[in-house]
Amino acid sequence: MQVLKKPTVVETIRLNRLRWFGHVQRLVENRIPKRVLCMNLGTIRLRGRPRNRWQDEVREDGRIVGGEWWQEKVHNREEWKKS
Repeated sequence: MQVLKKPTVVETIRLNRLRWFGHVQRLVENRIPKRVLCMNLGTIRLRGRPRNRWQDEVREDGRIVGGEWWQEKVHNREEWKKS
């Protein structure tokens, strides 16, 4: 009997978040999703522990899944899919 290793919910969310990030990074600069991703609202953050932003989560996911050079692999789709 074989035991199948299915990805956990957290792993699935992590991979989907990185997949979307890679897709948006390869878009042309004037596309709305890319502009929104790179946008800096310049708002003042509240007191206390800062909440995680989406980009913070993506950075952490990339470090966990892709190692040190994950951001450079984004622009090469074939290399990105391998990681």
